[in-house]
Amino acid sequence: MIKSVEITGKSISEAVEEGAAKLGTGLSGVEYTVLDEGSKGFLGLGARPARVKVYLPGCENEPTEQELKAMEEAKKAAEQAEKAKAEKEAEMAAREAEKEAKKEAKKEPENTEEEETEGEEKPERPPLTDEDKAEIIKTAENFLTSVFATMNIKVEFNSEFVENKQLVINMSGDEMGVVIGKRGQTLDSLQTLTSLVVNKGDHSYVNVTLDTESYRERRKETLERLAFNLAKKCKHNRRNVVLEPMNPYERRIIHSTLQNDRYVTTYSEGVEPHRYVVITMKNSYAKHQNKDNEQ
Repeated sequence: MIKSVEITGKSISEAVEEGAAKLGTGLSGVEYTVLDEGSKGFLGLGARPARVKVYLPGCENEPTEQELKAMEEAKKAAEQAEKAKAEKEAEMAAREAEKEAKKEAKKEPENTEEEETEGEEKPERPPLTDEDKAEIIKTAENFLTSVFATMNIKVEFNSEFVENKQLVINMSGDEMGVVIGKRGQTLDSLQTLTSLVVNKGDHSYVNVTLDTESYRERRKETLERLAFNLAKKCKHNRRNVVLEPMNPYERRIIHSTLQNDRYVTTYSEGVEPHRYVVITMKNSYAKHQNKDNEQ
């Protein structure tokens, strides 16, 4: 219930009456403080309305409706700033953890092939046993728990193996937006370093997928729509379309979505982490390839 309002009017009495009506009572049921007596000006020039604070008896120090709105806006702004700060800190923490994990992890030869072969399984190792899987899940969850502890985020895990060599970890909690990060960058960083940690042993190589709130599926659908729309644009304008830099997984989605298109094809250019996909007409791509061969 509003107990105090700030009102302007042509006169003090008019402002007080309007304030009393807004508080749902008569003139006898309110008190007021004049904030500005106002001015009629000269010949109507420079006129200024009267401004009063009208309040129920004993509620002089209660915030007015305007002050309550301002406080609410300030609270929302503070929450947004805090959320942005938390997302930034989470992203930085993930990057730092990734650097440390890479230092400690055993180095694997870099794969210089195209995206379609990126993430290929490493040389044959003994098949995973149930004990191996349980140990891998424990290692992954312990590592993630320690990372989230530094972010002051509570996360629950639902981990399972799919087709023996694919570990899928679904996460849930109150701050999953922070865990996902801008365009999934924080989630991707966490996935990369988790993969490095769990594959330090002598067991078969395990592909790790981190997901939360079905983000991966939603992102896949978004990228597929993007690929179709940009392919249409390429066909209409008959000009190359350059996408923003993406990670290998997302580039593979673009390539896969358009691989059977009759008129366009895709290829990647640039160096990680700024490697990007180019959509081009098939004839243009052939000329591009010929030019590269001549060089």
